[in-house]
Amino acid sequence: MLTFSIAHWQGWTHGFQDPSRWQHWAEHPYCPLGDQSAPRLDFLPPMQRRRLSPLARGVFACAWPLADGYPDMPFVFASRHGETSRNFGLLESLAADEPLSPTAFGLSVHNAIAAQWSIIRRDTAESVAIAVEDDGLEHAFIEAAMLFDQGHDNVLVVLAEEQPPRPYAPWVDDVPFSYAAAFRLRPGTDWALAPSAATPGDAAPQIWPNPLNLLRHLALRTPSWRHANRTRQWTWTRNA
Repeated sequence: MLTFSIAHWQGWTHGFQDPSRWQHWAEHPYCPLGDQSAPRLDFLPPMQRRRLSPLARGVFACAWPLADGYPDMPFVFASRHGETSRNFGLLESLAADEPLSPTAFGLSVHNAIAAQWSIIRRDTAESVAIAVEDDGLEHAFIEAAMLFDQGHDNVLVVLAEEQPPRPYAPWVDDVPFSYAAAFRLRPGTDWALAPSAATPGDAAPQIWPNPLNLLRHLALRTPSWRHANRTRQWTWTRNA
């Protein structure tokens, strides 16, 4: 069982600019329609903003306020699908027998966002990028707990997904809209996370991806809940 404290959290999706919008969404969840444009990130110079993909911009939008004003802290980035738009663009270039952009290729790899975070913030703390399944949220928090064991007082955990290009729609059905969720974790006992083996019937269908479910539970101050897939079950408990 893991114990930890969530010192601060923030979510991003288009049109959700403040905690009150997330509170309203938690109480009345819906899928935002219309423009899914990326955040502007006016706090960054234009040259730095131009290199960030829409997915990276979502990460920076919700993670930057959690890290601003604090010493360098480890950064854990987790995503199931990663830079789908960049990768699809590279595949289109290959299909058209066109040369690949070295910059686009370099920024398409799974740890590119973690690297950009380190470079832009000049943050020398270690970073971890993990490719995850539907319980990637729990594995990202495990990574943070291991960093606590190395003596860190704060760890920034970010999970993000972007709506994939239309041709991926038959295979990617777990991203209802582009989003990012950031959590600044500290050692503590405010929360407990306990894993166990799943049994038949545990894995009830989820309407929302697990990071969005956590944002809902945090906003609603849910005391305890379970998340299960075909092989693992996780129990979240609020102790404070």
